Amino acid sequence: MTTGFSSSSCRFADYFVICGLDTETGLEPDELSGECRRDGAIHLLSATYHKRLRENFDQSPLRRTFKSKVLAHYPENVEWSPFDQDAVGMLCMPKGLSFRTQADSREPQFHSFIITREDGSRTYGFALTFYEEVTSKQICSAMQTLYHMHNAEQYDILHMPSATPTGIEDSHGLLQASPSISRLQRFNSYDITRDTLYVSKCICLMAPMAFPQACRKVLEQLHQAVSSAQPPPLPLESYIFNVLYEVPLPPPGRSLKFLGVYSPVVCQRPSTSELPLFEFPLGDMFQLLGVENVLQLFTCALLEIQILLYSQHYQRLMTVAESITTLMFPFQWQHVYVPILPASLLHFLDAPVPYLMGLHSNGQDDRSKLELPQEANLCFVDIDNHLLELPEDLPQFPNKLEFIQEISEALMAFGIPPEGDLQRGEGMAKLKGFRACDVVSDRRNGNLAGSPLSSYLLKENETIARLQALVKRTGVSLEKLDVKESPSSNKDLKLQCDEDELRMHQLNIRVREIFANRFTQMFADYEVFVIQSSQDKDSWFSNREQMQNFDKASFLSDQPEPYLPFLSRFLETQTFASFIDSKILCHNEEDKEHALRVFDARVDKVRMLNVRTPTLRTSMYQKCTTVDEAEKAIEMRLSKIDHTALHPHLLDMKIGQGRYEPGFFPRLQSDVLSAGPTSNKWTKRSAPAQWRRKDRQKQHAEHLYLDNDQREKYIQEARNLGTTIRQPKLSNLSPSVIAQTNWKFVEGLLKECRNKTKRMLVEKMGREAVELGHGEGSITGVEENTLIASLCDLLERIWSHGLQVKQGKSALWSHLLHYQESKEKEDTTPGGLGPPGFIHDSERRRSDAGSALPPLKVSLIQDVRHIQNIGEIKTDVGKARAWVRLSMEKKLLSRHLKQLLSDQELTKKLYKRYAFLRCDDEKEQFLYHLLSFNAVDYFCFTNVFTTIMIPYHVVVIPSKKLGGSMFTANPWICVSGELSETGVLQIPKNTLEITFECQNLGKLTTVQMGHDNSGLYAKWLVECVVVRNEITGHTYKFPCGRWLGKGVDDGSLERILVGELMTPSSENEERLCRTPPLQQSPGMIRRLVAISPNSKPKLNTGQIQEGVGEAINGIVKHFHKPEKERGSLTLLLCGEGGLVWALEQVFQHGFKSPRLFKSVFIWDFLEKAQTHFESLEQREMVQDENWQTNTRTFCRFMRAINSTPRNIGKDGKFQMLVCLGARDHLLHHWIALLADCPITGQMYEDSALIKDHTLVNSLIRVLQTLQEFNITLEASLVKGIGI
Repeated sequence: MTTGFSSSSCRFADYFVICGLDTETGLEPDELSGECRRDGAIHLLSATYHKRLRENFDQSPLRRTFKSKVLAHYPENVEWSPFDQDAVGMLCMPKGLSFRTQADSREPQFHSFIITREDGSRTYGFALTFYEEVTSKQICSAMQTLYHMHNAEQYDILHMPSATPTGIEDSHGLLQASPSISRLQRFNSYDITRDTLYVSKCICLMAPMAFPQACRKVLEQLHQAVSSAQPPPLPLESYIFNVLYEVPLPPPGRSLKFLGVYSPVVCQRPSTSELPLFEFPLGDMFQLLGVENVLQLFTCALLEIQILLYSQHYQRLMTVAESITTLMFPFQWQHVYVPILPASLLHFLDAPVPYLMGLHSNGQDDRSKLELPQEANLCFVDIDNHLLELPEDLPQFPNKLEFIQEISEALMAFGIPPEGDLQRGEGMAKLKGFRACDVVSDRRNGNLAGSPLSSYLLKENETIARLQALVKRTGVSLEKLDVKESPSSNKDLKLQCDEDELRMHQLNIRVREIFANRFTQMFADYEVFVIQSSQDKDSWFSNREQMQNFDKASFLSDQPEPYLPFLSRFLETQTFASFIDSKILCHNEEDKEHALRVFDARVDKVRMLNVRTPTLRTSMYQKCTTVDEAEKAIEMRLSKIDHTALHPHLLDMKIGQGRYEPGFFPRLQSDVLSAGPTSNKWTKRSAPAQWRRKDRQKQHAEHLYLDNDQREKYIQEARNLGTTIRQPKLSNLSPSVIAQTNWKFVEGLLKECRNKTKRMLVEKMGREAVELGHGEGSITGVEENTLIASLCDLLERIWSHGLQVKQGKSALWSHLLHYQESKEKEDTTPGGLGPPGFIHDSERRRSDAGSALPPLKVSLIQDVRHIQNIGEIKTDVGKARAWVRLSMEKKLLSRHLKQLLSDQELTKKLYKRYAFLRCDDEKEQFLYHLLSFNAVDYFCFTNVFTTIMIPYHVVVIPSKKLGGSMFTANPWICVSGELSETGVLQIPKNTLEITFECQNLGKLTTVQMGHDNSGLYAKWLVECVVVRNEITGHTYKFPCGRWLGKGVDDGSLERILVGELMTPSSENEERLCRTPPLQQSPGMIRRLVAISPNSKPKLNTGQIQEGVGEAINGIVKHFHKPEKERGSLTLLLCGEGGLVWALEQVFQHGFKSPRLFKSVFIWDFLEKAQTHFESLEQREMVQDENWQTNTRTFCRFMRAINSTPRNIGKDGKFQMLVCLGARDHLLHHWIALLADCPITGQMYEDSALIKDHTLVNSLIRVLQTLQEFNITLEASLVKGIGI
């Protein structure tokens, strides 16, 4: 892509470079290409690369690598793109020099590379490497000497005393013969008297924009000129001068033709309304990897996962890297980008930031030997072997199957199999001339059965099989595959480029349009959610990190459910944030970056179409419709050339200059190549009106670019990433620079940690955070899971930074295991104290249930064991994430990590001095930031691991005054949570305690308890029940304060208790806690109300109305919250101050006091009312239809509750009626019925609320507000009721 190219250059190429063997300095072994440094600054992948260095010397001299030099570059320097000699030298010949003899293959190799400067601007390099005969006698002698030394070493190896008997093959497979010179012949592959020695040389063009095809042609023709017997028409200097100074960049939307040595070269550039320039062959990437792998790699790039490409071919590394980043349009990769990683930069693989890098493979080592510093969040792409290793929990790209189907169709039309082509060598030759139209005509002739896809797709590939199924389901027929006639057959168009090139352009644009269309559809209404700043630019920049630039919650709430896992993570990336920043900074069309302008134009189009056919916000797949138009534009440019550059011509050279020897690329005449044409005689010849217009446009563009550069600078400053480092500097690699780089990483990690913790707290605290002044109310909706997953990734990156030796894929889990092992060893030694890893009693968590439950000990080791015991988690990365989630839920993350790092000996053993974990101040700040998570309640372990087995501990606490010492019945309990319930569990009556294991219940909500009424004394007064999750330590209290027994209280043998999570009692933790406490569950006061009516607290009508209002308000608020932020509805209905309690107060008010020793309950009143209504119906004294319907439903519900097999008492039945009435929106009807019922007159005093028509009407109005909500009751509340 051409993002960030240097705008000052309007020349096609900036430099011409020659690299190769410097005969003056002679042969120097290239230790860096042997891939190691010795100055102690880099030992990063030391095992692998010490091995490579050793191999470099073990190999025969012809196979070793030697240092190459930049021999010459023309011109010396251009102001807009300073020449970086180190970087260009490294990337032109990344492996250094290599030698060959006449017996070896010496085919020229082309590769391209990119140099990204620290400000993000890019320069492209295009290099052709070929072999020349070595003429220097010294070099040939040096090579011969190296061979003698090498042979002597090998001879010694063969004569080891352990040599096997003559004629028997030894372990190396070398045939043992009698010692003689002939034995060494197999090693001696260079003989100065017999062999010709060749050495690699490289010519390279450095250009501001990527025209790989055109540059390749120029270089190949220059090479051909020196290697052919006939000299070229003009001296080489003429052609190089021409391409450096006289060939301009084609203007946007135009094509340009210029002359190479033997044939014309054509290049074209898209207009400002088309997708940006891209000329690498996308088809190659799909051939190498297959559609499904490409899509997975694409997803990793969008989610800013570290990506490491691996191949023997430099051009493949470059093609895949450039292809993946260009398909991200309109988004841009924001992080470290080094498609070809020189050996001297291997320490960058240690970078704890997102990166996209390419690593050269020697083709012999297999993947298992490659030790990488961190793999927890790494996507490893072995290009040559068609393999991808993905990080865990990678979400699927939205509409993945349909997307694969659409891309496959496009590839098939060009003869590329969707699953890629493993035998790419032969395959390419066969496919070169293949077009789908040939297949179609073949099928017409009866030569082919089935669809063109069938021949490729029906390989054993799971995705493709699913794709086939999808094809059938959607009715897309591959028989009707969109087949385009090859435009070359189009009589009207005379093409100026060869057909292969046109096909590459067509395939590129087709695939790019399909990818761009996905984003256009997914983000068609993104502008609505951009939060424009009201501040001026400068204050916006200074507050950038605190600002929200996009309303993520609202955007996600509009998206189809299947998109959410991917989108919620993508919206958190730097890539997306930078895209939105650039949108905010562009106040008009002129300001917009090219990519943004093109994208916005497409989005506008989609929105206009959607007015007529609304498909936005559905997961309906919209195919791309812009391909033909885009292809036509390219064909037009390639058939009608807009501009022709000045032809190469003789230069002002002295006689005798410009001669050279055939077969050798010469040192050129620097005097004629050091500067462009001084007079205007050549430019005048080629300056028709359009070029002069071009100059004006150019000045205008430069003026605009100044603003763009400022804006780019602003965005970079504003963001200045968590990474703080955009790009490694290729030249200076002193230890101090490496140390400084590592320091930047440490600072960046700390900054990222600060931003993440703040973002997570704001998200979690929701509206409360807004009141505390932390930003908008709408930012709470991004999936909590996404944020926690990104915190886990950050922790993995911190733990991977500066590792001495890598063990396992998760550095954090590996550290925890080392710690566990060292502590367990200490504890087995006699000096060890107490059980392993436990903190002693002074640090125990105090439990609010007093002595009822012994407190859980705070133990890092115990938590690690809990995770080890979970069979469902198979990988180290998964275990580390589960441990982080558990520690967050227990509010122990900071404390556990502090304890882990307090073992300094272990940390020193595992980490290098520069590692983040050994920078004491930063480490302290980091732990302090994590401490802030204790301010909120997370259920990130309980809610994610829903199928694991968890031990629970239950204690029933009887009343102290009326203890259950004489109690004879057998008690039972059933615990319910948000995920499931336990079923009935018998409790031993002597201990009233039980520990059981069952599948995760989720957050606990209710406990049903009762007894079997057996024995002489079956009456039991229970104070409360306490239940604790033995893994997370969450303790729930279920207050009761009522009797269970016949003939006492309301005669109930079982009760439903509503629970609340108990908060830890230590002051410091309470002070930190800012989340509002959960509602209190039913307390003693409410439950003792009906036992002795005379002692109840008297509430006046105003207080009762207020109570009802608050109860209803709580329920309304509950439904207005996003689903993931809602608390327990059971608490709002049956808890302290809940709806049941509020209506109880209404019916208690003005209730006539019964005779002494007799308790009357509300249920008694309701039963009498039921009898009255039923008798009226029997006597057919019905008022109107509405009244009749309401009385019938009331009586039906009463009968159902009374006939339930459960032994619930009268208050329990009242609670059930209220819950069912709320569920079915009947409460207001029933209140109206009861207010008019004659029974009310008999049982209530005149002052009772239920007799005051005004108050009853307002009560009915309040209850009616529940009608708009869909209330779902927990199963435990309505067990045994068949309504």
